[in-house]
Amino acid sequence: RSLALRNHSYQSFSSFVKPRDESLTNLSPLDGRYSRQTEALSEYFSEYALIKYRVKTEIDWVIFMSENEILSGLSDENKAILRKFYEDFSVDDAQRVKTIERTTNHDIKAVEYFIKEKMEQVDDLDKIKEYVHFCCTSEDINNLSYAQMITDAKKNVLVPQVDGLTEKLVGLSEEFAEVPMLARTHGQPATPTTVGKELSNFAYRSIYELQTLKSQKVLGKFNGAVGNYNVHKIVFPSFHWPSTSEQFIQSLGLSFNPYTTQIEP
Repeated sequence: RSLALRNHSYQSFSSFVKPRDESLTNLSPLDGRYSRQTEALSEYFSEYALIKYRVKTEIDWVIFMSENEILSGLSDENKAILRKFYEDFSVDDAQRVKTIERTTNHDIKAVEYFIKEKMEQVDDLDKIKEYVHFCCTSEDINNLSYAQMITDAKKNVLVPQVDGLTEKLVGLSEEFAEVPMLARTHGQPATPTTVGKELSNFAYRSIYELQTLKSQKVLGKFNGAVGNYNVHKIVFPSFHWPSTSEQFIQSLGLSFNPYTTQIEP
């Protein structure tokens, strides 16, 4: 049985175990009892989302190169086709990447080969498919993918949710501004306050934290295997690669970290 399990995907595994409640096979309550509350985050923090953002980062790099004299021959039509690879990215596409990974035993290589498969179906793109992952180390793709996931989740889910909560707290503090209650100190009854004032404590904290969340910079790096642009300088010695890297990172809506090793800390 152990050999059978090793040779089957998770979907096949479900044929061995069929609990009455599917949540019993989840890894955490976030996938089970709290799934309705966290469902929106699956578009940003699931493995499917990670694969999708990796595809996006690889493709955006190809398009960026075509617009910055590193790669030529990419028409606006072909750029649109490339973008469709991640804009229309499906769970089936993610499963295809996982299937390729069984052969490559490398998650980023699997993404690279998936994109090349798609490019082979378009004549003009087939000619430039070897530019996918050009001058990259895996962590160049990973750190920018994670950074975009965090940035988009913050913008589309976290900030709107906290904003709504803050607005509700402000409204309640105004509504109950004159409703008296007994305040406490050291757990003991003390002096008078109002319900509205106590709600204002939390409203102000929420406003402050919301401002902090909105202003938080998410850093990215794109400088190769040890952070020194070694391969970049060999293949295109005339380019100022730190500036090129900064431009690419900023085009993704991220902040540039100029000094790193292979890892963006």
